Amino acid sequence: MDCGFSVSETVTRLARLGLQAEQIDGILVTHEHSDHIAGVARLARKFDIPVWMTHGTLRFQHASFAGTTVTEINPHSTFSVGDVEVRPILVPHDAGEPVQYVFGDGARRLGVLTDTGHATPHIETVLSGCHALILECNHDEEMLRNGRYPASLKQRVGGRYGHLNNEQAATLLSHLDNSSLQHIVAAHLSQQNNLPALAVAALSGVLGCNEDWVAVADQQQGLAWREIA
Repeated sequence: MDCGFSVSETVTRLARLGLQAEQIDGILVTHEHSDHIAGVARLARKFDIPVWMTHGTLRFQHASFAGTTVTEINPHSTFSVGDVEVRPILVPHDAGEPVQYVFGDGARRLGVLTDTGHATPHIETVLSGCHALILECNHDEEMLRNGRYPASLKQRVGGRYGHLNNEQAATLLSHLDNSSLQHIVAAHLSQQNNLPALAVAALSGVLGCNEDWVAVADQQQGLAWREIA
């Protein structure tokens, strides 16, 4: 899902997880912002990996994806990549036609939600009942307000088409059916406007769990493998 890194950096990060790029069956793109799409075409072209994205994401990217296999997805329809069922989720974000995804195998479901300005009833419905969640905790509202970003960027990040802050993520989590939840990961944390401890406290407070049960996806090291039973 997405690739904002160079090919060499991506290969290095895959190796840390015991994987090779040749093992990837497909790349699912969420939207066209560079930190999510910059490395997709090069990786797909080098290793002959098919790519899926919405029409709104692809429409300004056609030239970049010459020589690759791209399938346009309907953001309202479930599709499959091999044995994995993929359900897109339309999200409010300042991009052409942004989506996030829920992955399933018929028995277990992994939901991923980042780059979302605010929660919607549709998001809540689709993410309810997941066995694992990767959830955006982009910023702490006070840190963003008092930070060094220019006013226009603060408004974009904190606006309704920007990114979820810790409390918004916690509120969304509180509205979900978490009875099957085995893993929760705080992700897409701003290095300037958030602290892992703040994100962990917000999510663990909702779940009533120990703080060490909440994982944080690190921008440099990513996240180790997790198994859904």
